[in-house]
Amino acid sequence: MLCVAAAAASAGLHGADLRRGPVPELAREYATVTAEVELTSDPRPTRPRVRGDRVTPDSVLIDAEVRSIEGAGRAAVATRTPVLMLVNVGSRGSKGRDGKPAGPGGASASGGRSASGASWLGLLPSTRLRVTGRLVPPLSGGDRIAAVLRVRDRAGPPVVGEASGAQRLAGRLRAGLRSATDGLPADARERRGLAQHVERRGLAPRLGVPLRATALLGGALTLGFVVVCRPDPSVLRAAACGAIVLLALATGRRRSLIPALACAVLLLVLYDPWLARSYGFLLSVLATGALLTLAPRWSAALRRRRVPPRLAEALAAAAAAQAVCAPVVAMLSARVSLVAVPCNLLVEFALAPATVLGFAVLVTAPVAPPAAGALAWCASWPAGWIAAVARAGAALPGGGVDWPGSWGGAFLLALLTGGLVLLGRRLSRHPWLCAVCGVLLLLAVVRPPPLTRVLTGWPPPGWRLAMCDVGQGDATVLAAGDGAGVVVDAGPDPVLVDRCLRELGITRVPLVVLTHFHADHVAGLPGVLRGRAVGAIQTTGFEEPADQVTFVRKAAQARGVPLARAVAGERRRLGALDWEVLWPPPDPAPRPEGPNDASVTLLVRVGGLRMLLLGDLEPPAQQALARSAAAPLVRNVDVLKVAHHGSAYQDPELIRAVAPRLALISCGADNPYGHPAPGTVAALRAGGARVLRTDRDGSLAVGTGTDGELRVTRG
Repeated sequence: MLCVAAAAASAGLHGADLRRGPVPELAREYATVTAEVELTSDPRPTRPRVRGDRVTPDSVLIDAEVRSIEGAGRAAVATRTPVLMLVNVGSRGSKGRDGKPAGPGGASASGGRSASGASWLGLLPSTRLRVTGRLVPPLSGGDRIAAVLRVRDRAGPPVVGEASGAQRLAGRLRAGLRSATDGLPADARERRGLAQHVERRGLAPRLGVPLRATALLGGALTLGFVVVCRPDPSVLRAAACGAIVLLALATGRRRSLIPALACAVLLLVLYDPWLARSYGFLLSVLATGALLTLAPRWSAALRRRRVPPRLAEALAAAAAAQAVCAPVVAMLSARVSLVAVPCNLLVEFALAPATVLGFAVLVTAPVAPPAAGALAWCASWPAGWIAAVARAGAALPGGGVDWPGSWGGAFLLALLTGGLVLLGRRLSRHPWLCAVCGVLLLLAVVRPPPLTRVLTGWPPPGWRLAMCDVGQGDATVLAAGDGAGVVVDAGPDPVLVDRCLRELGITRVPLVVLTHFHADHVAGLPGVLRGRAVGAIQTTGFEEPADQVTFVRKAAQARGVPLARAVAGERRRLGALDWEVLWPPPDPAPRPEGPNDASVTLLVRVGGLRMLLLGDLEPPAQQALARSAAAPLVRNVDVLKVAHHGSAYQDPELIRAVAPRLALISCGADNPYGHPAPGTVAALRAGGARVLRTDRDGSLAVGTGTDGELRVTRG
């Protein structure tokens, strides 16, 4: 009852901070203000998202406290109110006819950012700024902020007060770590490990350091750890729990980890009631509790069944954490992982060296950069292994299953998990039955293409063209022999196109054709390149938008894949697959109105089929194509990949001339552009075409039967 009363008082005081002062009222008025703010977190970039033909503009999010504010006819008022700063550091492009940004700007698909964005991201907590922006109310009343302060960057962050000495020291340490790891692969730089500390092992007893001195030193290191790594919920939980244990060490009391965890949770929630709403904090507490309660019992049970002790401990720890955390994760992601436990087992041995070497780099970087670089290179191996296992697990076709993303779904998964635990106790007495279940799970996760084809019919035998369901974008595959395929566009998401190619059994890509450089056609390129032998990449000669062109060049250079330009009149053959470039024309040619009208257009011939792939051509280019020397080639084709996701901007004369038997439209479910347009679908059907679309029909594979008729299989 005392804890409940204290928590209620703490929550009330924190809630009062959000309603006190002029900020909430100004936010309700959407007022433009000038404020002096103190940063309370590290700036963090918004994740680039592909929307339409490009990625969203650069934005930076920063937690801050307003210390003084003026505007809307009010004099400067001192206050102390938490807000979320949203800094727009990207350019604002005009809108195209489909609601798509037409001008350049925004982060590249590779995540690159402007110099202005980099200056904002380099700010440290406790720095003071004087900014002008618009206050808006928070999205929900339960947020820990009183308002959102929207700021448009003009000339970099306006700093009026430097960060504190402790934060500057932490910043130098972090900068040294980044400098030491600059030459390493991105995965090796970004992975972070977790360390497990055993009370009296290591150097302290060998050096004769007393127990209490060890506790004091551990407390100092814990404080430094929080400052350097930043007080995220899981970091706070680990630090608080460790501090309580260190206090027990220093006072000679019994060390009991479960009471320490309970005490840490109580103290943290009393200090910051909003942690009770943090899923990260909840998952951290649940995982730690599982390791302290379930894991020892499960490990003992496995050892009784003759499982080696080290393997039993690792398996019990991974399974216990997954069993307890899975319902919460399912509620957040509407998905249940089937590979979390084996992936955790595969990386368990790499955690300790990655953590120890990482901290060694952090300490040595400011004083001995060459030594830090050598240590960072050593740390990159275990860190790279962790990242490689994570990526491989996420890329497996059956690595996860969809699940209801609600509290009801979480409760259902908890019941199912409990049933599986009880069933596992019985199965563990029958090794051969366990082996059979393991093999079945492996087949379900890996989904070998031959087995998948037998069970699901996908991909169908003898398919010629496959249109992947990649959301609002394009990704088409032309069969080019056993395990080989020509990929036309890569869609907006590397994960989706990679998954589609795996399901199709594509391991070799002789050619990737990127019809134009809009993000919904090229942002998925890393997924095509991942784990496959790629011969070349062919693109349009109209190199806009510039950020996507740079992204494609960097991706190709990283894999050593040559880039070439496609021009009308070029014809290639690969086995039974034959294709010809119909557009864009070679120089000199009229400058297109935009990237869409410069789309590479292909006429494909294979297995007696003629297929026309129009990219995103709009009416001006469609009309020019119909008047060009290639006009006779586009008449009466079998399959048409409809231009521009079936938008309303089509040339009726070209549709009538093409007169396809089958029209395929690649678009995302509930997309904001209204694709495909009802008028376009009606015009295609009026011409006798059967119309299929990925937002409703999923991935589509086209082939021919023994009677020569078109056959379409849904994935």
